[in-house]
Amino acid sequence: MRTLTVKSHKQVELIDITHDVFKTILEDNITEGLAVIYTPHTTAAITINENADPDVSRDIIMGIDKLIPLHDDYYHLEGNSAAHIKSSLFGASETLIINNGKPVLGTWQGIYFCEFDGPRQRHVHIQTVGT
Repeated sequence: MRTLTVKSHKQVELIDITHDVFKTILEDNITEGLAVIYTPHTTAAITINENADPDVSRDIIMGIDKLIPLHDDYYHLEGNSAAHIKSSLFGASETLIINNGKPVLGTWQGIYFCEFDGPRQRHVHIQTVGT
């Protein structure tokens, strides 16, 4: 398992970690198998979406902030209930197929670390399995 350190700079932010995942697969010398990308934080997530146009990640942030506002009648006293909800909706991990030494992604897809309670320093674990 390898661990990435990700530093966010905003309260809500999508950080492209695609290159780091590709690099891990290459360094682990996996030709065929799987890669699991996981974050152990309850106010963060991992997702796959378009990374060719930065407006897509901005629109995702805008949309999720409209659906789950920062301030509402939440009971959790830390003030980050919205971040917990967003994390649960996106999920803490993604699993990728590795074929010919590369993760199988669509033409426009990238892998994102989703920060919902930043800015912070976070961790992303990548576990590869295969040959």
